[in-house]
Amino acid sequence: MSTSSTRLPEGRYGRSSDQRADRTLKVVGAVLGVLLLGLVGWFGYHYVAQNEISAEVISFDTSQDAVRVHLEVHKDAGTAGYCTVRSQAENGAEVGRADFRFDTDATRIDEVVTLRTTSPGTTAELVGCHAE
Repeated sequence: MSTSSTRLPEGRYGRSSDQRADRTLKVVGAVLGVLLLGLVGWFGYHYVAQNEISAEVISFDTSQDAVRVHLEVHKDAGTAGYCTVRSQAENGAEVGRADFRFDTDATRIDEVVTLRTTSPGTTAELVGCHAE
């Protein structure tokens, strides 16, 4: 007894629609992947290259109504800007927030600033720095 094959002969009728769809999906996926990678690179470059002021909290000291924050700021010469610092209470509520301006020509500023609080603060957090 012989069985008849329902499979088409190889290469005789061209590619099946499944093979065409697979190739199309691969091309579309590759193009979208390249576009996404380019977009992430563009945002990353502009975040790093355009950020002219950066800072970090070296230390802080708390009291009943203030937090003394030791900031180290790095910036381009002649660039003016400000850094925002906040403090939170032990329960997580924000008890103080202030902007501190840096408009000297120095490229490195090492300064202790005082952040007034509404109740005792337990942290000092640098929210961010912005050039003007």
